[in-house]
Amino acid sequence: MDDSITSCVSSLRPLTGQEFLTDKVFTDFDLSPQVISALEEAGFERCTVVQERCLPLSLKGDDVAAQAQTGTGKTAAFLITIYDRLFKLPVPKGPHPRALIIVPTRELAIQIYSDATVFDRHTGLKTLPVYGGMDYQKQAHQLREGVDVIVATPGRLIDYLKQGAVNLAHVNILVIDEADRLIDMGFITELRFILRRLPSFDRRQTMMFSATLSYRVMDLTYEYTNLPKHICVNPEKVTTEGIDQIIYHVGLDEKFRLLLGLLAKEEWNRVLIFSNTKAKVEWLAKKLKANGYEAKGITGDLPQKDRIKLIKDFKTGKLKILTATDVASRGIHVEDISHVINYDIPLDREDYVHRIGRTARAGKSGKAFTLACEDYIFGLEGMLKFIGQTIPYEIADESMLGEDLAPELGQGRFGGKRIGLGRKPLRKAAAPPRRQSSPKRPPREEAPGVATAPTPPAKKRRIRKHKPKPAATPQQIRPSGSEHQEV
Repeated sequence: MDDSITSCVSSLRPLTGQEFLTDKVFTDFDLSPQVISALEEAGFERCTVVQERCLPLSLKGDDVAAQAQTGTGKTAAFLITIYDRLFKLPVPKGPHPRALIIVPTRELAIQIYSDATVFDRHTGLKTLPVYGGMDYQKQAHQLREGVDVIVATPGRLIDYLKQGAVNLAHVNILVIDEADRLIDMGFITELRFILRRLPSFDRRQTMMFSATLSYRVMDLTYEYTNLPKHICVNPEKVTTEGIDQIIYHVGLDEKFRLLLGLLAKEEWNRVLIFSNTKAKVEWLAKKLKANGYEAKGITGDLPQKDRIKLIKDFKTGKLKILTATDVASRGIHVEDISHVINYDIPLDREDYVHRIGRTARAGKSGKAFTLACEDYIFGLEGMLKFIGQTIPYEIADESMLGEDLAPELGQGRFGGKRIGLGRKPLRKAAAPPRRQSSPKRPPREEAPGVATAPTPPAKKRRIRKHKPKPAATPQQIRPSGSEHQEV
């Protein structure tokens, strides 16, 4: 695996906030010495709430369906289970993977792979991330050589399944991480395709983690798990703990100026700005750069190497401001994000939880600002109802607005008129000229002294006249009865 992947994400680190940790220590579990050594290297000593509740069940081989937010230690919970159980279980013949972790985004796959490397070093097992945007043949070759654990996004994994590069018939442990996001992103069909190629639910262990246990997630749970034990960590308390939230009501025309004012007023370290569309993410990055802030945008169509470099620069502090769509809300695990700004109210109310969860990680504090304009105000009520609490709000006035140094890039509605990407406005194609009727041909002039033939008269259309039929005679009139009667 490329060094650029492992270096772009932070290593597995324990949570330090006292409200996240319990008195349970990892040495209380019957873990293998190799796993204990890996935890000591990573600095893990005490369990978080989700780890304390999950590990006693998962280490026995029970299926688990856990509701827990990002940043609560659930990644360590299923990684400890996978590597401890695989190290103790017999190894099958052939280069077949024994554990599969399915995730919705490439960034999350990279993050989990980076966290797993510390266990690989101590257990001797091999983990491989499988996702799009990287060398297809190289990943296929690594799969054919044999790996123990696969961390994959659905699309690329299905490609290798159809090509016969990987066989999932010997998978002992399945983990579905961010199950609700997988369904929201439309991966339910791909997910079922993969699950049908695994051993049956009673011959494998399944662990499903989700920030929200919606009806669709529960339906998937009952269909593909074996009587799972349900674990629920209080999502509202975990989500808002340590986060200073505020909503600013602002007009659309003053929205960007309010963003500039917040950046000028606040003391920030790293800022993550969310928008609902890829076009606006690019526009925000360009506008901020024109106003003196070094910012870049991450979207789904960005080449994978560029995405990895952006996240690496953001983690190391080389890049201070990152604009992103909701795809990045579940894949960016960066410590010390001081501010999250929702430039747009999310279209899906559950995305608010995942957006603001990028700050106040590992027990630290952070701030989350939401700019409510007339375009997305309709989503505010559902968002507040979902988190089950009220958020303080302010109405932006002139004193809170900054000065836009690049007004020529545009300010207004997206989709209604073309703005702000430095391109020339589209011109309407000129209508083709109307076809003019050709002038009448002048009469032909004959040479003098040459007789011309007389023009024959036009033939008249003959109209045929139909003669009226003669009246019927008494002898021709038939009697009204069905038979003739003789007189």
